[in-house]
Amino acid sequence: SRGHSGAVERTLGPRRKGNLGRTMVAMAEMTSGGSLEAEIKAHLTRELDTLHTAILGKLDGLSEYDLRRPLTPTGTNVLGVVKHLASIEAGYLGDCFGRPWPESIPWLEPDAPINADMWATPEQSSGWVRHFYVQAWEHGRETIAMTDLTALGTVAWWAPERRHPSLAMILIHLTVETARHAGHLDIVRELIDERTGRYAGDPRMPGPDDIDWNAYRALVEQAAQDAR
Repeated sequence: SRGHSGAVERTLGPRRKGNLGRTMVAMAEMTSGGSLEAEIKAHLTRELDTLHTAILGKLDGLSEYDLRRPLTPTGTNVLGVVKHLASIEAGYLGDCFGRPWPESIPWLEPDAPINADMWATPEQSSGWVRHFYVQAWEHGRETIAMTDLTALGTVAWWAPERRHPSLAMILIHLTVETARHAGHLDIVRELIDERTGRYAGDPRMPGPDDIDWNAYRALVEQAAQDAR
């Protein structure tokens, strides 16, 4: 169950409320039940929708090996990051608001090996991890739809003084967490096959007609050498 601590606390670590979080919660409290609360909830949901689309796209076109192989000294890998994100969503938007995820998540139990949620076993196919992530978000969306932003949840693995955050705080926390890991996926996917951008054909990324990447990289390398 995601409500336990153990491996979860080691993975997530402590968090602090930021100014954005306090501001949005205050806005929600002032307008509870009003149109602004609905607008804030819809905006946060859209942001998470966009991040989910980008993250699922990072799984496309890679072999089972490339999805799983560690690409940093600490073992960061594409499929493991997605498994981790699915797991935390199943907890934060499940158990924390009285809607437990219907299946066991043994890799988050207190006695699970450290970082067991950050890699996929041979038995956990990429299709299974993808399905888990999609279903966890559908479950989470249902929680969001039926819960007020000011409603308090219970995050058993957080410190006692922070253990009962509002849905607004959880959504902000999830948005930050998901965006951070989306950045990790951007990097490791580029290391695998040089694919860049939020998704294939992302117009925000300069194309080969806009920039010579080899020349650009050489320029950056030269600047680094000159700064020694």
